[in-house]
Amino acid sequence: MGSHDETERKYDVDAATVFPNLAETEGVASVGQPGAFHLEAVYFDTADLDLARSGVTLRRRTGGKDAGWHLKLPAGKDTRTEIGEPLGDDGRVPESFRARVHALSRGRELRPVATVTTHRREYPLTDAAGSVLALVSDDTVQGQHLDGSEPELAWREWEVELADGSLDLLDVLEERLLAAGASPAAVGSKLARVVGVLPAAGATAGAMGAPPTSGKGKGKTTVRELLSSQLSKHLARLLEQDAGVRADRTEAVHRVRIAARRLRSALTTFRPLLDGSVTDPVRDELRWLGEEFALARDAQVLREHLGGVLAGEPAELVIGPVSARLDEELGNAYGSGKEAARRALDSDRYVRLLDTIEGLISSPPLEADGERPAKKVLPGLLARDVKRLRRAVREIEAAADPGSRDLAFHEARKKAKRLRYAAESATPVLGKRATSLAADTKKIQETLGIHQDTVVDRRRLREYAVQAYLDGENVFTFGRLHGLEQARAERAERDFEALWAAFRKKQIRRWAP
Repeated sequence: MGSHDETERKYDVDAATVFPNLAETEGVASVGQPGAFHLEAVYFDTADLDLARSGVTLRRRTGGKDAGWHLKLPAGKDTRTEIGEPLGDDGRVPESFRARVHALSRGRELRPVATVTTHRREYPLTDAAGSVLALVSDDTVQGQHLDGSEPELAWREWEVELADGSLDLLDVLEERLLAAGASPAAVGSKLARVVGVLPAAGATAGAMGAPPTSGKGKGKTTVRELLSSQLSKHLARLLEQDAGVRADRTEAVHRVRIAARRLRSALTTFRPLLDGSVTDPVRDELRWLGEEFALARDAQVLREHLGGVLAGEPAELVIGPVSARLDEELGNAYGSGKEAARRALDSDRYVRLLDTIEGLISSPPLEADGERPAKKVLPGLLARDVKRLRRAVREIEAAADPGSRDLAFHEARKKAKRLRYAAESATPVLGKRATSLAADTKKIQETLGIHQDTVVDRRRLREYAVQAYLDGENVFTFGRLHGLEQARAERAERDFEALWAAFRKKQIRRWAP
């Protein structure tokens, strides 16, 4: 069955409208003989329709060319990722699908919520070479919400699904279909039409809904609205990347950590206004989640970086099975780390964390300034984070030994990241001032990030060199790699000094004189 991206558009059409001749469409050489299919689908969701609200559909469908279980996850405009599993014999939701939607269902029962029956005539559009560019379907549909709250619905729709055609073909076909009497579908999926639940605008896998807004303009957005908006946005990102980890997308490991950090940063920035007895435990749990992903991410970064450095070294300077050792050590570390990350995502602790964050979104525990305009409150919060960064940089200058200095650089990096995230969250209400602060802080954070990477790299390289020596191998290349990392650290320190001088002159004077 497998997985593929499905790009399609749907159109509402009256029962009496004549299906157009698409053979004269630009880029289309011919329209093949239509296929006729009778499709019966049962859709599964939680009692509260958590999947549907996030733009996710889970169904068991019979009939047609792809009978089986289908899980569809939003993947961008007009596109969803469809994952398929065989029908099976017992009608139970496949365990792999339960795992994929765990963060949305939170372990709640996935049960039948709707049935949809479709009578379809499907027209293949081909090019001159006979390749299928798109499939255009004329569907007559009946749907029933299984809670009995609504009568059975019946409607007709046209659907265009790309095959080998380009995205431009969608626009060309849309013109033809609209001219024939169709209109863009008011509802993007058959399930949403039947159960009456529309996913939030721009929903991605796991999106919790559109960020709350006041509707009064950014100048009057309250602290409560802004905090809820930021938490909602980053929770959606966390759940989106949760799905990516379960789908083995390499970049998702890193992005889960980013989303967790941003959630924690938002609670830290607004901490002076919040009931810490409520939010501090949440910050601790977000830190736990990030730490569970740290081993996999650190191994991933180190493997990519050292692999690139080693590939660029002259052959005569690579002595011994260095590459094989790095691949084995870091590959094992990544595998172990990914298992730890998956265990965290499958845990009850993680589910409780998600539920708690949703509670904070709907009712932020603000003790002060909750209804004040964010534009009035945020400058003081940002100034606080700027001062924290300045103190951290002073600790670098006061460090008495290399180990303390490395630790001070790392602390400054964390403060810079917190400030950057805070400034980015303030951009909707503070505009260019916050954008400028975020951009300058990002440069500092990234430079300090390079420095911290070299600290980790040098420590690992020394460990690998010791083990290689004990195994009777030549450790020359490990020593050389260690030296290259030391040089990279020194460059990062020089770059930081220049960036900090400019930051002090521009941003310190503006925010914390």
